[in-house]
Amino acid sequence: MTDRTAVRPIPKISSYVDTAPFWDSAKRQKLVLQFCRDTNQFQHYPRPVSIFTGSRNLEWREVSGKGFIYACTVIRVPGPGLEGRLPLSVATVELDEGVRILGNIVDTDPDRVSIGQRVEVSWERLSEDLQYPAFRIV
Repeated sequence: MTDRTAVRPIPKISSYVDTAPFWDSAKRQKLVLQFCRDTNQFQHYPRPVSIFTGSRNLEWREVSGKGFIYACTVIRVPGPGLEGRLPLSVATVELDEGVRILGNIVDTDPDRVSIGQRVEVSWERLSEDLQYPAFRIV
């Protein structure tokens, strides 16, 4: 019999586009997203070109981390690494800057999470050197 200890999966860093600014800022608990300088709009997830113009005229900018729940669900069946964390509320959050980002909703009973609630960024630590954005109800 093998020992199957639950280990939370570590996100794989993209080799398709440079996401180092995102992860480096997350270490300092700052949320940064790609910004198209041609259209003055944010985009997420990171891409090598603007989704608005196709240009490479992008930069990373800090965002407020505040927004509202656009869509949400509750995970009740454990997948790898989720053992002991269920039920887990996951939401698409529309940030005040107009871009949507997926994240866990923390520090709240999952059955009390609903569309339209205001949230702010929080941080979940995966390892000594890695945190990722989550959100909490405000």
